[in-house]
Amino acid sequence: MSNQLTPDLLIRAYSVGLFPMAESHDDPTLYWIDPEWRGVLPLDGFHVPRSLKKAVRKGTYKIHVDRAFPDVIRACAEQTETRDDTWINSNILEAYCALHKMGCAHSIEAWKDGELVGGLYGVSLGKAFFGESMFSRATNASKVALVHLVALMRQGGFSLLDTQFVNDHLKQFGVLEIPRERYRNELAKALAGRANLPFEVEPEFLEQTLSGGDS
Repeated sequence: MSNQLTPDLLIRAYSVGLFPMAESHDDPTLYWIDPEWRGVLPLDGFHVPRSLKKAVRKGTYKIHVDRAFPDVIRACAEQTETRDDTWINSNILEAYCALHKMGCAHSIEAWKDGELVGGLYGVSLGKAFFGESMFSRATNASKVALVHLVALMRQGGFSLLDTQFVNDHLKQFGVLEIPRERYRNELAKALAGRANLPFEVEPEFLEQTLSGGDS
C-alpha cells in the first residue's frame, strides 16, 4: 500500500504487471493490484456485435484522441445511477494526467454535437495498451470508442490490450482470461517493441476491426 503516486512509479509498476486502485474516490490509500488471472482483448480476434457494427458505421459519434484527457478521467470517476462509487481518487487522477502530459496515457473520446458523451482512457508503453476505465453518457458511446481503440492499436503496431479484469461487458468482445505468468510473458514481449497510437483511424483498419465477428 502507498499513498504516493508519480508518473515514474506508474511506468515502473505497469512494466512489471501492477496497477493501482483506491477503495473509493475519497479514500487516499492506494493498493497495488497483481491479479492471478488477467483480462486481455485479442486485437486480431476482437469481436464486434452486429448491432454495434451498425452504430460504428453510422458515424453517430465523432471520435477524437487526446482532445480532453482530464475530462475523460473525471467522467470515469463520477458517481452515476449504476455506479455508487469509483476506485479513482484525486491522487490517481492527478498522476494519470501527468502521465498523459508525458505522452504515456491517452483518451479515446466519443463526441456528439460538440459534447463529450463517452470514452475511455489508458496507459501506453511499448506495444502494450493498458485499458483503465470508460464512461458513457449516450447509447453505445464508450463501446464505439473501444472499437476505435482496437482499430487504432492495429494501425499503430500494438500487440497487447490489457483490460485488467474480465467482466460481462467485455465478454461480448471476446475477452480472454489468462494466468499471471502467461500475461507477464506477453507483457515482456510487448514492452520490447515500439508502437505509436495514431490520432485518427484509417478506414481500412476500422473496417478490418469491424469484420472480426458476426453475431
